This record gives sequence, structure tokens and C-alpha cells, in this order.
Amino acid sequence: MAGFEHRDLQGETIDLGTGTGRLAIGAALMGSKKVVGVDIDETAIAQARENAVVAGVQVKWLVSDIDAIQGKYDTVIMNPPYGTRSPHLDVRFLERAFELAPVSYSIHKSSTRNYLWAVIAKKNRKVDAVRSMSLNIPHLFSFHRKKWENVNVDLYRILS
Repeated sequence: MAGFEHRDLQGETIDLGTGTGRLAIGAALMGSKKVVGVDIDETAIAQARENAVVAGVQVKWLVSDIDAIQGKYDTVIMNPPYGTRSPHLDVRFLERAFELAPVSYSIHKSSTRNYLWAVIAKKNRKVDAVRSMSLNIPHLFSFHRKKWENVNVDLYRILS
């Protein structure tokens, strides 16, 4: 399912809600022709820029709301907000991804699997593959209550 397996990360890739840039930097390291990382948080983008320098890759960083992004891409990669604090924000990210590219990789809480499959089907998209895994998320935001939180997630590969 990885970008190598399907050659999805060879063209133009956009990382929506990039945060510190891990996915965007990974796409650049895997050979994407052009990578754009987008986040509404200026502090996160500043950290992403530093991380890209350390990794030795070129990424275009944008401080922007995802709705302001224009253009077409080959692939969207994202680990969107899970919709816990802002209900269905993850769906807003998915819908935007579907407008921007024919292929999307997206990480979501496993507990929302049935709901997301229905959303994806309503948008006439096809889930090509799902990989389940566990993410150990550090205390990064003021609303986080624990030093680390283990979250079961699914990585989706979604096609138009």
C-alpha cells in the first residue's frame, strides 16, 4: 500500500494539515517531483521548514486553510484532525482531498471506520486498501491530557 508499491508519490503531492511536515518530507524523500505542505498553524509550518532543512529536501510550505488551496495534484497525503474536538473536521479534509487529487492517503481513528466508508462511498470514491495500526501520540496541544496517547488508526488509500 505504500507510495512505493503504487508509485503514487512520483508526481505532485500535497500534504493537507501537514503539522511538522513528516508526511510531506517523507514524500520528498521518496521522490515526489513537487511536494506542498499546508497547515493553518504558522508555528507548525516554521517547525516543518526546519525539519525539511535537516532532512535535506525541498518542500513548498503554505500557511493556509485547506479551502484556500487551488490547483490539481497527483496525490494527497494527510493525517487530518480526527474530528474529536471539531466534529467531522476529518470529513472536511477528505472532501477537500477528493477535489484536489485522484489518489488520497489518509489516517483516521479506527473507531470511525464504518462512518468513513459511508462518506467515501457517497463521494463516489473507492477505498483501495486499509491498513490498521497504532499511533503513539505525544502531548503536543493544550487539550491533550496525557503525556502519550496510544490511538488505533487506519491508513486509507482512496481512489477516484
